Amino acid sequence: MIVFAISDKGGTGRSVTSANIGYRMCVRGKSVAYLDFDFGSPTAGALFEIDSVESGVVGGTGLHSYLTGQVGVPARIDVRHKTDRRELQRMRTRTGKLALLPGDLGGAEFAKVDQEVVRRCAELLLTIEQDFDVCLVDVSAGRSMALEIAVRATGLRPFTAKTVRWLVFHRWTRQHIVAAAGLVHGPHGVVESGAVAGHDPRVLLENIRFVRTVVPRVNEATDVSGLQAAWLHEQNARLKRLAAEYRIGAGVLLGETPIDPVLQWREQLILDIDVMQGIAKEDTVEAFGSLANRVLSESIWQPLQ
Repeated sequence: MIVFAISDKGGTGRSVTSANIGYRMCVRGKSVAYLDFDFGSPTAGALFEIDSVESGVVGGTGLHSYLTGQVGVPARIDVRHKTDRRELQRMRTRTGKLALLPGDLGGAEFAKVDQEVVRRCAELLLTIEQDFDVCLVDVSAGRSMALEIAVRATGLRPFTAKTVRWLVFHRWTRQHIVAAAGLVHGPHGVVESGAVAGHDPRVLLENIRFVRTVVPRVNEATDVSGLQAAWLHEQNARLKRLAAEYRIGAGVLLGETPIDPVLQWREQLILDIDVMQGIAKEDTVEAFGSLANRVLSESIWQPLQ
């Protein structure tokens, strides 16, 4: 399975949420490769608390170097063995593998995307897909070159029989709803670009789901006045109507994540011990676990009626 994590705007929590989804898959025994396709700002290493690659890998062995043909094989890092976080080092042996394929330190975006870059990307994805249960690709925000590479590579014939899914991350605001819908359905969006690249638009849409992030707990708004609580409920209802209008409503919703101080103050993997110690909220871990399960569930991805 190849899963792309995309968003139209920065600050959606795409990277930290997708990293936590990958970790929760590992806890359930799946082997996961996390590819940092945020070429201009490759900071996935910081999410996994690997200080030596928190801003990308040195030596020209990152994903940008691989895709531009400067290196034959990109770096692969065993997260459990290289992380500086002791609790993550102690992942149970029966959990799945968790590998990071980092970007390059001081990375840069692509000035253009040529066929050779697309070919190398396709080869990489097909290789990773054979070595791991899940290939999770964190793509830089917006209609980026990274997204174009991903769409064009997966539009090639070898991917016709592969399971390729797209998670679109957006915050629960009017601005982000409109932006997320545009990224998928709008001009030069995933569907339009995918059709040009050889995708079947119907199949592509069937494999797209949306993830709402930083969603307020409206029913727990006890520290506000009655008038403000009523206003919050009304705004939440309006956002639901807007999401339905823009075709990113409940029918194509994979799940959502709540507001959590840990994620606001320090983007990181949230482990069970963080909940046990009272640092993180249990419903945040439950949300990540639910998202991981739903990505893996075949029933969730049945064709929409």
